[in-house]
Amino acid sequence: MGMNDNYALLAKTLADSLALGQPPIALCFTDAVPDGVERFKGRVPAGCRFWEDAATQGFATSSADHSLCAIGVHTHNLEPSATQQADLSDALRVFEQLGYVREQDLTLIPILQSRSQFVTYFPLAATPLPPDVVILFVKANQALLLSEATQQVESQSPPAMGRPACAVVPQVMNTGRAAMSLGCCGARAYLDLLADDVAIFAIPGPKLEMYAARIQALAGANAVLSRFHQIRRGDVQAGRSPSVQESLAAMELSEV
Repeated sequence: MGMNDNYALLAKTLADSLALGQPPIALCFTDAVPDGVERFKGRVPAGCRFWEDAATQGFATSSADHSLCAIGVHTHNLEPSATQQADLSDALRVFEQLGYVREQDLTLIPILQSRSQFVTYFPLAATPLPPDVVILFVKANQALLLSEATQQVESQSPPAMGRPACAVVPQVMNTGRAAMSLGCCGARAYLDLLADDVAIFAIPGPKLEMYAARIQALAGANAVLSRFHQIRRGDVQAGRSPSVQESLAAMELSEV
């Protein structure tokens, strides 16, 4: 099986197991534009917008493509222009005045430890490179499975991060561990699919196969246990006090 076929299979496993409404997105940090990959054409208000655009196409971006997103340039440790440096200072000044990001909060915002020249974005199923980070857009029931998978793969629960949404990428790359982002008001303004009930979950690329295997197993287990609990709820509401064995037997009968 070729690399592209493998990632296509992993993308399908994730999409089917989690019932995703948006394809998984692959992010790769490189020092050159990969062969056959086109440079991004157009302009976006913030780097997080690339996550949505990458659902249907692949492209490479440089710091210049993030020109209107000084925060994203900062968290992704891209080479800033003088204008971006000025925008970052101005933004942080406003954030502090609002009490949104205080000076003591700055050190808590992850910044990518390495520096690359380009960030490529692709649907995971079509990525030509091993992803550094895989981005999923999820609802609470899907985040449940991802949280359970994180506990099993990493022996810990994933952090739930706030602003800025783009900081989830350096968080995952710096630690090698999955993380969830609840987004930020900017990302929720710039991404059409980031509705009020949607969050972002980021998986470290090197652990993707382990995550896909655990998510698939946990999705199956949750489906069975959900039926078990639904039957048990109905029995209790009907005035019965079923044992676990009785509820299991009732579930088996319901499947006949």
